[in-house]
Amino acid sequence: MFSARSVLVLVELQQRILTTPLAPHSGVAVVEASVRLRDAFDAVAAPVVIVRHLRGDGADEIVESLEPGRGEHLVTKTGVDAFTGTRLVSDLRDLGAKSLVIAGVSTKHGVGATAAKALALGLEVTVVSDASASTTVEEHQATLWRLSEDGVTVSTVAELLAR
Repeated sequence: MFSARSVLVLVELQQRILTTPLAPHSGVAVVEASVRLRDAFDAVAAPVVIVRHLRGDGADEIVESLEPGRGEHLVTKTGVDAFTGTRLVSDLRDLGAKSLVIAGVSTKHGVGATAAKALALGLEVTVVSDASASTTVEEHQATLWRLSEDGVTVSTVAELLAR
């Protein structure tokens, strides 16, 4: 399915974001796919990191079905990627992470920027295409194509869980 040193990183699965128009998958579909991923990681006791984006107005609630609480690490970011200005690098080092599986919103911003930064840090990176969404289908697909060209593996939930 994934390596023993894999960490699932779920990016910005927050109420205020998931109610905006997303493509090619709805916020509900992204959450459902992300719950499947988290459950699979939990089943093998693999680490999960929940990343939230903190806004000035404090609107940062994670969707209820993915609230941290079962040993997941919570990272609060204020920028685009989940690394800048956070403790994520040290958390991943402490976990012995060698690869990341990343899902969430938006594909172009939070997910894409986090994947690119992780790749630059020398980690193996997989972005889950059907557990991610952006503002348009074209933006989603273009970001996945660019990440793939840079060395990120792009996979669906079914493909990942069948490994």
